[in-house]
Amino acid sequence: MKATGVVRRIDELGRIVIPKEIRKTLRIKEGESLEIYIDDKENILLKKYSLMNKIEDFAQDFTDSIYAFTKHNVFIIDTDKVIAATGNLKKKYLGKNISEKLEKSIYRRESLIEKFEKELEITNNEKELGTYVISTIVVSGDPAGAVIIFSEEESITDSDGKIAGIAAQFLAKHLEE
Repeated sequence: MKATGVVRRIDELGRIVIPKEIRKTLRIKEGESLEIYIDDKENILLKKYSLMNKIEDFAQDFTDSIYAFTKHNVFIIDTDKVIAATGNLKKKYLGKNISEKLEKSIYRRESLIEKFEKELEITNNEKELGTYVISTIVVSGDPAGAVIIFSEEESITDSDGKIAGIAAQFLAKHLEE
């Protein structure tokens, strides 16, 4: 565990304030949920909650299936990081934090298809040139992540766009259960 040197008092309602610097570093925004754990030494651990974490293994199998059909890179992201990836960019991006641009795109519930080569900033300061489709995963009215199909060589087609849309809807339904 890393010490921050910050001490906070618990108020009469049992609340503590997480300092702004720590919230910014960990990308915790107002209204987001945190999971609370207690370890073996009775330390309280807070972890940013992601609905998508419960489907990581399933998401990886799902990206593999989409890749088998499209032969394009496929990413499933939550609002913070790449949780599943398939294709030649898998090792470069799997488990990495997503860019602020992608994060904002998710919160705006954007779904877009880029048929002409354009840079996509997947992580901060990491851009790829290609064509792509992004389809937001919306669970119970809240944006939870996105499905991205990205091609470095061929142009993305309308069929790829439909596949990403169907995948996003399927994952949303799976997460609602």
